Amino acid sequence: MVVVPPLIVVAIRLLADRLPPSIAAVIVAWSTVAVGAASMINLGVFALVAIAEVPAVGRTFGWSSPVVAADTAYVAWAPWLSAALLVIGVVSVARRWRRQRRALDLGQVGLPAGGPLVVLSDESPQAFAVPGHPGHVVVTTGMRRLLTDRQFDALLAHEHAHLAAGHHRLLRLAELAAATHPALWWVPRHVDYLVERAADEQAAVEVGSRRTVAHAIGVAALAATGRQDLPHSLHAAAPGGVVPRRVAELLHPHPPVRSRALRALPVSLAVASLLWTGEAVWDFFELLSAARLGR
Repeated sequence: MVVVPPLIVVAIRLLADRLPPSIAAVIVAWSTVAVGAASMINLGVFALVAIAEVPAVGRTFGWSSPVVAADTAYVAWAPWLSAALLVIGVVSVARRWRRQRRALDLGQVGLPAGGPLVVLSDESPQAFAVPGHPGHVVVTTGMRRLLTDRQFDALLAHEHAHLAAGHHRLLRLAELAAATHPALWWVPRHVDYLVERAADEQAAVEVGSRRTVAHAIGVAALAATGRQDLPHSLHAAAPGGVVPRRVAELLHPHPPVRSRALRALPVSLAVASLLWTGEAVWDFFELLSAARLGR
């Protein structure tokens, strides 16, 4: 799985911004999850080959270890390197998972019980969505004072769009996928941008004004310092260089290319990686069968 992750990264960079953001976010997140899972499974197969090469393992399970070793004799280092990379990948995914759970728990700490909107008495200008059952939107009094009533409605619509669409799940999937392969490290950032764009678009529909949403994002972005203790925060005004791009898309939208072929390209790469992985698993069991006959 050396080729497919970089290929899907290229496909995403070329195509994701040309699709509706709500669709692109789903395609990017799930395609990279499939590629990341396939990469880990392939490493697992090679790690099993390394284990099967051990003479004691062959004697225990009744196959010829030399036959197994001969299959990868031209790259004898590959199975053991794969085993090491698998351990690194598993540890990386586990750490990301624990960090996500810790961040989600921290997002709930100190918030008063209430309805879908929680207003905190705090001069720091903040507004963010906190996933949960049910999820809720948190806005500080400092942020509320900065926004007009219309802008405040736009901000709430943006945050509720995050919760309704389950954007935090896509972000978590993208982070876990990025932990499986170095080529996928930037995917969470791009999914973050896409879900913000999707929430912008939904907010514009709900308030009936793209300009109002753009102004609300601009005001919030200038004021907000950003909270790093939340899982990607799901800010209406996520800090960084993407805010001008989001505002530009709201004020001067580019018609998305509604092409099935474009949507199918990253999905096709993901499916191909899973098919190749299935073939690798099949080949492994065939190798063990041959090793048993060669005993």
